[in-house]
Amino acid sequence: MKLEDILKKIEATPIPKVKKCAIAFSGGLDSTLGIELLRRIYKVDEIVAINVDVGQGEEEITMGRDRALQLNLKPVIMDAKKEFTEIWLKKAIWANSDYNGYPVSTSMTRQLIARIVAEKARDLGCDSILEGSTGRGNDQYRMHNVFKYFAPELEILVPVRDFDLTRYHELELCKAWGVPVEEFIIGGDDKTMWCRSIASGAVDLNQEISEDIWMWYKTPEKAPDKPEFLTLTFEAGALTAVDGKEMPLSNSIPLINKVAGRNGIGLIDVFEDGIMDLKSREVYEAPAAHVILAVKRDLEGACLAKEERQFKKMVDARWAYMVYHGEWFHPL
Repeated sequence: MKLEDILKKIEATPIPKVKKCAIAFSGGLDSTLGIELLRRIYKVDEIVAINVDVGQGEEEITMGRDRALQLNLKPVIMDAKKEFTEIWLKKAIWANSDYNGYPVSTSMTRQLIARIVAEKARDLGCDSILEGSTGRGNDQYRMHNVFKYFAPELEILVPVRDFDLTRYHELELCKAWGVPVEEFIIGGDDKTMWCRSIASGAVDLNQEISEDIWMWYKTPEKAPDKPEFLTLTFEAGALTAVDGKEMPLSNSIPLINKVAGRNGIGLIDVFEDGIMDLKSREVYEAPAAHVILAVKRDLEGACLAKEERQFKKMVDARWAYMVYHGEWFHPL
C-alpha cells in the first residue's frame, strides 16, 4: 500500500478529541510512531511518555530514554524491577508457569506495565492513554483490559488497530515522517530477564532462525563440550540461592540465563494458541526459566504426594491460562 493510501485510511477513521495523553513508551516501533500519531493525527496538547523498567536491561532502558529525548520528550521512568521479580516472578515459579510451552513472560510484564501507566496517567491528570501494541498480537488485549481496570474513565487510543496498520504500514509512516526508529527484527522483540520473545508471531512456518539473533542461547554445535554445574536452593517453592550464595531473583535469573544459555539451553520454538484463537509460530529464548522450572518440578516430585501433584498440575495450568489471557488481576 502506498503512503497516500495509508494516510487516506487514517483520515477516514473517526478521531477522538483528547488533550493530555499518556503512552507506555519503550522506544520501539509502535510506541515511537505512537508519539508522532498523537502529534499529527490526534493533535494532543501534551504527551506523557512513561517508560517502565521491569528488568529488560540497562541497554533497553537507555535506548528508550534516548529515543524519547530525540522526540523532544522527557520520559517518566518507573522502576518496577523489584515488584516484577519478587512478586510476579516468584508467583510464576510457584505456579510452574507454562502456557503450552511458553513461560508467560510478556503476558505478565504487559499487565504490570499497563497498571503502572494507568495509575500514573490518572495521577498526572491525563484524559487518555495510547496503547501501542501490534495489531495482530495478544498484548493489545492484555493492556487494554488492564487500562480499563485501573483507569476506566480515560479514553484508550488504539491506532494500530483502529487505523488497521500492518507492520509495513508503520515502517512506511516512520520513513515518510522522519520518525527515528529501526527494527532489526520484523515484529520486534520483547526482552525481560525471564524470557525473550522474538518477532511476535512474524516468524514464517519454515523460516530458519539466524544464530546471530540470540542474546543468551548458543546452539548445541557452539556450546562447550565441558559441562558446567549450578546448585539451586529453593525454600517454600521459591529460588533463594545459587551455588550456596543467597541472592534475589533479580540477580540469580540473569546469572542462570548466562550459564545455561551458553550451554545450549533455552530455545523455545512452538505453535502457540493466541487469545483470539489464532495459531502462530512463536520463538522464545528462556534459559533460566527452563532450568528453574525443570528443577522446581523435580523437587515437587520428591516432596508432594501424588494427589497433590495431580491437583497442582490442574491449578498451575489454569493459572498460566489466565495470566496469558490478561487476567492477572482477576479475583480468582
